[in-house]
Amino acid sequence: MDTCGSHDGDVDGALTDIAAVLINEQGMVMGWSHAARELLGLSAEEVCGAPVAQLFAEADAANGVLETSTCAGECTALLGHAHGYTVRVRCRVLPLEWTSHRLLLAIPADRAEESEQGAALLRALLAQDRIGVAVRDTDLSVVRTNHVSSDTLVLPQGSQLADVMEAPDAASAEEGLRGVLETGVPLVGHAQHVRSLAEPVREWSLSVTAVRTTDRRGRPSGVTVLLTDATEERLAARQSRLRHRAALGIGGSLDVRRTAQDITDVLVPDFASLVAVELAEAVLAGEEPPKNFGGGDLRLRRMAGRAVGPWPEGLSRPGDVLPPFPDEPRIRSLQAGRTVIVDRAALERRLSGKTHSGMVIPEGGHSHAAAPLFARGLVLGYISAWRIGQEQPFGQRDADLLTEVAAHAAVSIDNARRYTREHRAAVALQQRLLPAATTHTPAVDAVGRYLPAGGGAEIGGDWFDAIPLPSLRVAIVVGDVIGHGLHAAATMGRLRTAVQTLADLELTPDELLARLDELVSRLAVEESPEENDTVGATCLVALYDPVTEQCTVASAGHPPPIVTGPDGVAEIVPVQPGPPLGVGGLPFEATTIDLVADSWLALYTDGLLGRPTDDIDAAIKRLADRVTSLHRSGQTLETASWALTKEREGVPAADDTALLLARIRPLRPDAFAEWEFPADPAAVAGARAAAADKLAQWGLIDFQFTVELIVSELVTNAVRYAGGPIGLRLICDTILVCEVSDPSNTQPRLRRASLGDEGGRGLFLIAQLSTRWGSRYGQTGKTIWAELELPG
Repeated sequence: MDTCGSHDGDVDGALTDIAAVLINEQGMVMGWSHAARELLGLSAEEVCGAPVAQLFAEADAANGVLETSTCAGECTALLGHAHGYTVRVRCRVLPLEWTSHRLLLAIPADRAEESEQGAALLRALLAQDRIGVAVRDTDLSVVRTNHVSSDTLVLPQGSQLADVMEAPDAASAEEGLRGVLETGVPLVGHAQHVRSLAEPVREWSLSVTAVRTTDRRGRPSGVTVLLTDATEERLAARQSRLRHRAALGIGGSLDVRRTAQDITDVLVPDFASLVAVELAEAVLAGEEPPKNFGGGDLRLRRMAGRAVGPWPEGLSRPGDVLPPFPDEPRIRSLQAGRTVIVDRAALERRLSGKTHSGMVIPEGGHSHAAAPLFARGLVLGYISAWRIGQEQPFGQRDADLLTEVAAHAAVSIDNARRYTREHRAAVALQQRLLPAATTHTPAVDAVGRYLPAGGGAEIGGDWFDAIPLPSLRVAIVVGDVIGHGLHAAATMGRLRTAVQTLADLELTPDELLARLDELVSRLAVEESPEENDTVGATCLVALYDPVTEQCTVASAGHPPPIVTGPDGVAEIVPVQPGPPLGVGGLPFEATTIDLVADSWLALYTDGLLGRPTDDIDAAIKRLADRVTSLHRSGQTLETASWALTKEREGVPAADDTALLLARIRPLRPDAFAEWEFPADPAAVAGARAAAADKLAQWGLIDFQFTVELIVSELVTNAVRYAGGPIGLRLICDTILVCEVSDPSNTQPRLRRASLGDEGGRGLFLIAQLSTRWGSRYGQTGKTIWAELELPG
């Protein structure tokens, strides 16, 4: 303090604003501080020795202030400034024990109120138990805090960030606070993850607000940090995100394995370090698992798994069958549909001596949660989750969340299971309806391939067929039913059966299609009125005779076949297509072509031609060029059929595809013989002799008696009832065929003669002596045939 002289030194500190005036017993100013000079603009020389009352703007106020010395009270007064205005101050007079002098202290009233408000604010903040306050210096050491003892985070006096939290968290927090200290830009609502160092390890999510503090000269003096515990909000937000991800990510597939993998993808890493999904083996087959399980009855297989980092060594991997579980309370809780939480030690005790714990407990895993996939009263499997390392153990909140996810996932798994069952049934139905992929007859080798339309039930109405007929002939058929799915597959099965039946009647291709057209029209009438327009099909029938080396083709709205000769040049057969089946009103026309040995005949549906918008003629030409290339490269039927359809595999298509490739194998010239006889009873002996001679040439003497008997009966009937000319043909390949032709259209009938009848036993004898027999009709007359099995 200045005495009755002046002092121009620069002073700074917490007491800088407090003006001090020393007054004697008579009320005269004896001393004058630097702060007093700054407050009123008067030097010590101007006021020392003068009555202190002159400093006050009101004389009564001066008396009141001086009288407070007895109680050391505080009051407000107005002091006069050297420039003529008044200064409102808070002042107090203090008696001095060692002298009769008194000390008058004054501070600007606004500064006093500011200090009081600041102190009150700091007291209020430090008194909070839900808001953490940490006043840190420039080294970020704690100067003052209310977190001396806290459930959130303990901050001892003088501690730094690395003393109370893990190094990565401390480094992140220090970076943010250093930025506030250096730039002055406050940190507002910053999310900070904190993991404690003290045991047991705990984790928090804190909302951090930090502001820089300065001294009176504006220099940084530290950082004041406000902390609020946002752990609950973070957990709630995380659970909300997981629920949303589960709703979007689980159930988008009808494949059981894909759905199981989706579950693990949703839960790792936000919920757990490792998640596996185990399903009952019955579920994988589309069947229902047993209603009760325990001791291994459920037969669980790990279907999907995901971990943070590599999969733990020794732990059961996806695809492994899990060891049987003991029948104990935890299993019964799962069976009842409850989520179970258990720590590692308890689980090891329960599995001790019953199974290898390393197969089900990952290394470092300390907390396990299991939730059953419970749907329609059945446990389909369960979700197994582990927290590994420093993660907090599972709690009730986690159990509730896992229960919700499991409930949603169980519905998706059950839908996928039921789809698997129905899909397998549908595919099995179609596989039973389709013929074998390969067909080998004396006349043709055929290979067929079927590819379903994409995005559906993988079944449809396209079909192919190679039907062996009498006399070594073969009917080659391909068809395409309108639509997809079970309805189309069922219609396809009916049409394929009808084609086989009509082909056995040995109808020509055009007549067969006419009969098939009538059947489709009847099927459309049987349907409901709103669906009868959906019953229809296209079909192409080719009948190949290896004796004549001719193929007769008729089409009902179907793309034409492609023929590739031995030179490898593919040609499109000029078939005149009729209307699709079920339309009616127009006849079907047959086209006959010659086929030589080793020719390829390709029949297909329009799904092989590409998109419906493509030019059909150009697409058929491209297909013919592709067949030419494959034939010339020496491909087998199997590899060629695969090559023609491989571009469709794995690519969703709008239509089914059926392809049938057939290699033509005509009979060798010495494998058959033909004769013609007049309608004369004497011709019967000539026919028997001709047949006997030919059998001798073929080395089939053992069949001579049987064949002579068949020829005798058939030629005799032709002479008696049909007239001439009468044709006889023998065919020898894998079977022996005897054919007799006559100009009559009378249908032969098998009847049983009574004991007294003189005739009527001819066809009965033929039926007994041959493997099978029958008749077919041409444009003029009929042919009766009989087949005999040859040894080897």
